[in-house]
Parts: sequence; C-alpha cells; structure tokens
Amino acid sequence: MSEVIEVSGDWLALREAEDARARSRVLAETTAGLLPAGPISVHDLGSGTGSMMRWLAPILPGPQTWTLHDWNAELTARAAEGAPPRDRRGEAVSIRTRTGELERLEAHDLAGASLVTASALLDVLTEAELRAIVGACVAVGAPSLLALSVTGEVELRPADPLDARISRLFNAHQQRGVDGRELLGPKAPTLVARLFARAGWRVERVRTEWRLDAGDPRLLEAWLDGWVEAAAEQSAAGTGAGRDPDLHREAAGYRRLRSAQSRRGDLSAAVAHVDLLAVPR
Repeated sequence: MSEVIEVSGDWLALREAEDARARSRVLAETTAGLLPAGPISVHDLGSGTGSMMRWLAPILPGPQTWTLHDWNAELTARAAEGAPPRDRRGEAVSIRTRTGELERLEAHDLAGASLVTASALLDVLTEAELRAIVGACVAVGAPSLLALSVTGEVELRPADPLDARISRLFNAHQQRGVDGRELLGPKAPTLVARLFARAGWRVERVRTEWRLDAGDPRLLEAWLDGWVEAAAEQSAAGTGAGRDPDLHREAAGYRRLRSAQSRRGDLSAAVAHVDLLAVPR
C-alpha cells in the first residue's frame, strides 16, 4: 500500500465542532432536496471517525444507510461505535465500513449510492485518486457533496511580516511528494470542479472558512503548530520557490510570539475552504 497521510483520531475530534460550524448549510439543504424520500444510501469517502455523517445525517431524509470508506480501519471502527446519528425524522441511521485506497475506487464500490460525500479530503489526494473518485461518482450518477477543501488562503490577526512566507511554504508543503504520491493541496478544488464539468455535471461552489480564536484555544494552537511546522519543514526541504532556508531559523521565534498572543486571547485566524456540490445535469 502507498504511504498515506496520517490523521489522528484526537485531531479529528478536536476539529469536529469547527468543521460542523464551517460547512455550508446551504449546500447541505440543497443536497437534501435532491434526494428521494427514502431509503437513501450515502457513501462517505475518507470518512475518518464519521464527523461528516454526524453533521449531515440530521439534515437528510431517511431511512439512511451510510457506508464509510477510509484506508484506516481503526478510525472507521471508532465511527461505528456508540449511538448512531439520526436522520431528520429522528430515526437512527445504519452504518457500514469499508477499508481501501481511494485511487482504486471504482463504480462498483459506490453501487446503489444516492449520495457521495467527503470532508477535508480532496487536498490530501493525488490527481489519480481524484480522477478515480470523480469517475466512480459519474458512473453511478450520484450527487457529490465535497466539503472543506483548503484553498491556501489564511489571514491572521494581528498580521505579522512572516505570515505570507509561512503561508506560501505551507501551501508548497501541501503539494509535496509523499512516497511517489504528488499531493494536490489547494489545487484540488479547482481540479475536481473541472473534472465534473467535463463530464457534463453542474458544480456549485460556496466559500467556507474556519474561524479560529480564543473561543477554542486548543484548536487554534494545534492548527498553528501544524501550519508553522509544515512551513519550516518545507523551508529546508523544498526547491525553487518552495525553499526558504532562513525561515527555518525564524520559525521558532514566530511560534513563540503567536503562542503568547493566543494565550492572551489576542490572536485569531481565518482559514479559507470551499465546499462543492456536483450534480448530474
């Protein structure tokens, strides 16, 4: 199996509330209006511990069966634990799990799907994986709601002269090679929209964003750690425009400054994402 991006269950739990707040309720309601009264079958790609299911199931009609696809069986096992979420009629949904790599996704893996979903997934995929997903969705003709893909835009307040350099290097890190896999990073939303459009599908886009501040300092600090660490790693390992050796030395001081601002409640960050809904014409 190819090396994949490790995602911890703790990180998914920490970000779940902000993910739920940030996703487009408008696109979710539009999606609900496209579906039959029931029963419906939802396939969630890169499902992790099931946060997309917990957020979306109460908005959709029922009865619902969710099939959770992820390479990490431990995460999908956590998703299936405990009380299942309920549909908008208050009935519990059924949950199934599947383990496998998305670059091998085929139409038969989505057979019978009424809807395909994903959240915070596209930017950690390769072009081959993205093409496989779009091809499978088009083959089964199921609307696809793809939420929270990063666009590469970040705004911190108060601003700092290093912000732009760190953002540039972080975005380069998001498009790095991992064991022969060339990640798409912020390019993914544009590519997936183009692929669906070429297939004759209609694509709706809604800008969404994380808003991180003193209301959830643990999430702000965790995001900041990852953002700066990835940029510092890229500063030394990158090439061309993706290389900035001086930043590696400056990153520690920047991180201390930002941490102090966060502890005082003076720091906030807006992290831009986009939600997409692709529908057959």
